[in-house]
Amino acid sequence: MCRLCRHQSSVTAGTIFEKTRTPLSSWFAAAWYITSQKNGVSALGLQGILGLGSYETAWMMLHRLRRAMVHPERNKLSGIVEVDETYVGGRDERKTRAPHPDSKKSIVAIAVELQEPKGFGRIRLRRIENASKSSLEQFICDSIEPGSIVQTDGSPAYGSIHNHGYKRNKVVQLGAENPAHVTLAGVHRIASLLKRWLMGTHQGSVRPEQLDSYLDEYMFRFNRRTSRSRGLLFFRLLEQAVRTPPVTYQEITRS
Repeated sequence: MCRLCRHQSSVTAGTIFEKTRTPLSSWFAAAWYITSQKNGVSALGLQGILGLGSYETAWMMLHRLRRAMVHPERNKLSGIVEVDETYVGGRDERKTRAPHPDSKKSIVAIAVELQEPKGFGRIRLRRIENASKSSLEQFICDSIEPGSIVQTDGSPAYGSIHNHGYKRNKVVQLGAENPAHVTLAGVHRIASLLKRWLMGTHQGSVRPEQLDSYLDEYMFRFNRRTSRSRGLLFFRLLEQAVRTPPVTYQEITRS
């Protein structure tokens, strides 16, 4: 670590550590603290731990590190994969497939690998503009290997996924004997855990335009939940961080 600090200019060039006055040692400490905490950290908590002068600096560091948590060339989900959508965000009485423009809620698409005989594998999450056919098909194509079995509810939005090489297992909820959280247990479990995490760690104070970064962090944590080595998670985050292009505070706040 000290050797990396002595060669800070070569380590930071072209990475998320570039264009910042924060010492590289503070970035290492932030990465370790983030990966060593099971449920993650808030910007206020990181500010206190690192003794940073401003909340904005801690917030910016967290968002930069979140951008490094998802490898762009990661493998797609495969096998039997449940797919559904959920609403995330503030109170809103509207219950429609496409929220009103003034709605405080966001729609998040969820995909979960099912393991045999039971259990869940990896997940994929993405904020989508609406629960339309085009939005959901794009999410499926980006997240799941063709040839996989995609298990969905009875929504017609999934009716053409066979055209993209997927087999659909449709689980009709209307009039079914078992409730949705039983017939589509994977996506409902992830939706519940995601909302609990956002409320618990971040007190629900997540702006819709920055929700994708928080979804990236949740995927990073969930997909590595069985890891027994915090050091390996720390290594993986730094490994991906040095491959992630830099981004400014202004770019993050505009995203």
